[in-house]
Amino acid sequence: MLPEMGVSVSVLASGSRGNCAVVASAKTRILVDAGISCRETFKRMKSLGDDPHKLSAILITHEHSDHIYGLATLAKKLSIPIFMTGATHNAWKRSLRDQTGEAPQLNCLEVFSSGRDFHIGDIAVTPFTIPHDAADPVGFTFRAEGTKIAFATDLGYVPQNICHHLRGCDVLVMESNHDLEMLRGGPYPWSVKQRVMSRVGHLSNDALADFFGSEYDGAAAYVVLAHLSESNNHPEIARSAAEKALATRQTLLSSHVVLASQTEPIQPICL
Repeated sequence: MLPEMGVSVSVLASGSRGNCAVVASAKTRILVDAGISCRETFKRMKSLGDDPHKLSAILITHEHSDHIYGLATLAKKLSIPIFMTGATHNAWKRSLRDQTGEAPQLNCLEVFSSGRDFHIGDIAVTPFTIPHDAADPVGFTFRAEGTKIAFATDLGYVPQNICHHLRGCDVLVMESNHDLEMLRGGPYPWSVKQRVMSRVGHLSNDALADFFGSEYDGAAAYVVLAHLSESNNHPEIARSAAEKALATRQTLLSSHVVLASQTEPIQPICL
């Protein structure tokens, strides 16, 4: 059961087949991305003791299908505000129009811009630009009740502006997408491998370890490794790389490393 008080993070799904999480305060619940079906989103929330009909809003990081697959149905079922950038909304509309011949309608669309803070209930949201091959991709930080949570996935590298936003977090959800050797020797076509390894692709275990060993401030009590590739990574390889890097920083010895899963929700992180 989720607590009635305090702040929590629940990663419902994370990976190339769908991404979805819930950030909650005592008064507000935000769904971050809608990359799994509406039915599966409801099922996973209920398995954690949460009520999907208590969601306050849905936030979208970018228009790739593993982040918006369930959005149209969720929007109809819940009738809550949907937050995305204008460019992401246009790209999503074009994609669905190409698939179905009809442009989707969102009755409660809220358009935001990267770098401009806004509030959803008692949660302050800061969107920031990330380097990824989408129309206008963003990561988020969330602040509520003296707690800061950050989501930074689907990024090819970690530029200084992102390092700035990730400082002072209590929970950091960060991409650890692939092991470089597994990717190079894996089943993907070379063009896809190049895209994944590019500066607008996905963050490798090694790249994340470099960030942990240099720019990361070590503030988070929990580090969640997210968006692991099922074909080009292994949970224990990702965990080992992260923990080895974190161990080089004395301030990080108390950090808990948690692995997000594609197939089942992780237990809520409660603060």
